[in-house]
Amino acid sequence: MLMKNILWVIFGVLVPAGVHAQGQSESLQTAANDPTASIMSFQVQGFHSFNLHNSPEDSSLVQFRAAIPFTLGSTNHIARLTLPYATDSNTGQSGLSDTTLFDLVTFDRSWGRFGVGAVALLPTGEDGLSAEKWALGPAAGFAKQQKWGLWGVFNQNLFTVAGDDNRPDVNLSTIQPVFNYNLGKGWSAGTSEMVFVYDWEAGDFSSLPLGVKVSKLNRGNGLPWQWSLSYEHNFYDNAIFSADTFSFMIKILVPKGS
Repeated sequence: MLMKNILWVIFGVLVPAGVHAQGQSESLQTAANDPTASIMSFQVQGFHSFNLHNSPEDSSLVQFRAAIPFTLGSTNHIARLTLPYATDSNTGQSGLSDTTLFDLVTFDRSWGRFGVGAVALLPTGEDGLSAEKWALGPAAGFAKQQKWGLWGVFNQNLFTVAGDDNRPDVNLSTIQPVFNYNLGKGWSAGTSEMVFVYDWEAGDFSSLPLGVKVSKLNRGNGLPWQWSLSYEHNFYDNAIFSADTFSFMIKILVPKGS
């Protein structure tokens, strides 16, 4: 159950970026919240679940993510590395969890931007914090910029390809709605990084969150950076799982030419 909780947090993140030039219609603030935007970013995010379903304990996790764009032939790619570290769990364990690698190929169209790619789960976690499975699968996303902000949807899928036969397979599909409204002066509000997770092994959803987020983009003499604060409630309560979670994120943006 702990591994499902960690995987849910890992997938809640879907904000890749890059170094390709931004379109003139795309503001830096919109790009910072766009899961298909081409802008390089580095972020650290902390999660604290102060209330768990079916457990009196709480849990905390710190996650580092790097999003690096690159060009391969005539296609624009966004590579992303996610490294989660559980600082506390309902079992009292702490340590590195499994690594997620992601590669998205993006395409700009007059009606929006879409991307297709692949995601992989690497069993790099410590005992008790790893699925001990290698998993791989397709990913796809769409984002539409509006004068008021951004909306879209993102999907990822992980299916076991190898690993410890004595451990449950990781066969998951995720859907993440994306909505962000620009409030002006760098402020924005929208949905949190809430990710709906469907567990093909159980034949049911294993994460049903609803959350909100507020963000602030800061432009100083150095690189622009963004902070955000979010709250989520997860309605999935059939296991020891996060019920109420606060998260705080700091993201450094590296636009092309910086």
